[in-house]
Amino acid sequence: MQTDIDPRNLIGLKAFDCAGQKIGTVDEVYLDDATGVPEWASVRTGLFSRDAFVPLEPSEVADGELKVPFERSLVKEAPDFGVGRHLSPEQELRLYSHYGLGVPGAGPPASDEDMTFGRVAGSES
Repeated sequence: MQTDIDPRNLIGLKAFDCAGQKIGTVDEVYLDDATGVPEWASVRTGLFSRDAFVPLEPSEVADGELKVPFERSLVKEAPDFGVGRHLSPEQELRLYSHYGLGVPGAGPPASDEDMTFGRVAGSES
């Protein structure tokens, strides 16, 4: 994903899976506290549904939409951690595992501060 995009510009984008099926709408974006790079987006999967976390890498923004390279069913089955607060390192690892992704910059273990993600912007309730 482009790292120069303002994460607030992702809020409200429609998210689509690898087959072009609509997943939902981007509700919040989470940044890496250490680097400020957008790492995760929460996507509201329906009017009465929960938000599901999707990785912003390897997703991409094209034609005003967030293209997520995973099937809609996998996104909907992602662990539910709620939104509006930091993801713990353990929660982040569970998400990476769920999507079959390696942890970026894996090498020496990162400190909790390096692996904590914060809420940037989203719908205010």
